[in-house]
Amino acid sequence: MAAVGQITVPGQHLGAASQYIPGPGTHLSDGQVYASLLGHTQIRQPAPVAAGAASAAAGPAKRLTRIVVPTAASLTPVVDRRATVSVSRAALAEGGEVLPDVGNTVLCRVTRLTQKQAVVAILVVGETVLTTEWQGLIRAQDVRATEKDRVKVYESFRPGDIVRAQVISLGDQANYYLSTASNTLGVVMATSETGSPMYPVSWKEYIDPETGLSEPRKVAKPY
Repeated sequence: MAAVGQITVPGQHLGAASQYIPGPGTHLSDGQVYASLLGHTQIRQPAPVAAGAASAAAGPAKRLTRIVVPTAASLTPVVDRRATVSVSRAALAEGGEVLPDVGNTVLCRVTRLTQKQAVVAILVVGETVLTTEWQGLIRAQDVRATEKDRVKVYESFRPGDIVRAQVISLGDQANYYLSTASNTLGVVMATSETGSPMYPVSWKEYIDPETGLSEPRKVAKPY
């Protein structure tokens, strides 16, 4: 369920269409509302129903004994009681620019892979969505805490994945060094090769619900 002010990433589930009206920065798919932007969630509750409208909606006090053709003036409009959920970037720059620091937990998007590392764009630091993307590296030895010599970067991440990681070094002038060597760190959102959102089935595997095919990932344990 969406919460006011929470940080969202594109494709994140916000709630069912039976509960929310999709607003700006969201989209509707299969009866569910998803975020279309990186930003903060906003929820606008419906306006209260006027007393007159409420009493009219309650219906007549006496049972009708004859067929009456309703007129336009006598019809009570149906009021949609769902809240409107939207995602906005409007408040992201408040407080000035935030820079990643050692020990920070970040959300990043994988942009490309090599045999030795994954190159990522840092999108969120802590609870702050960045106005500028900073580049980071997840080296093969920093992917997991055990069997580091057996890590294959391509089996841990794919371009487009959203990854929760921790800053372990300010690195050089061009990159921050990140680590996913913890159960709570790793891929939090992944898309299959066919473009379908996937869900995790183990600590090292995501599955495509459309095709039933699985793909390897370094999966982050949910909070």
